[in-house]
Amino acid sequence: MASIKEKRSKWFYLLSIFLVLFGGATLKEGASVLFFDSAARAAAGNYVPFVLWFNFVAGFFYIVAGIGVGVKAQWDLRLSCAIVALTGAVFIALGVHIAMGGLYEKRTVIAMSLRTSIWAVTALMLYLQKAKHVKEL
Repeated sequence: MASIKEKRSKWFYLLSIFLVLFGGATLKEGASVLFFDSAARAAAGNYVPFVLWFNFVAGFFYIVAGIGVGVKAQWDLRLSCAIVALTGAVFIALGVHIAMGGLYEKRTVIAMSLRTSIWAVTALMLYLQKAKHVKEL
């Protein structure tokens, strides 16, 4: 299939940089709690292990998706949709964990809301951009 090269505004390049930095910060924070820093683990409080592991692994995909947005990769929308879908699924699992009386931190709920929103907006922006470009053909 021939490559579709659409024009993107500077906002997509800024979004790309943001997503790469967000991924890097996600990796740093996750790794400090999971592997390195007992003080960070103590400060994390009642963290939910499956959420922490998911977010840590997702950080790698955030960086790849951010690069994809920056280089206008054909797969950037699919990866962003996968990230938002999986993040939403983990967020639902967190809700079940909380409903069953599991320990958690309020900031985890806030962080998952933020992550889900960031990726939903990213996927929507990419979808609208690609739909606009296809319509122009």
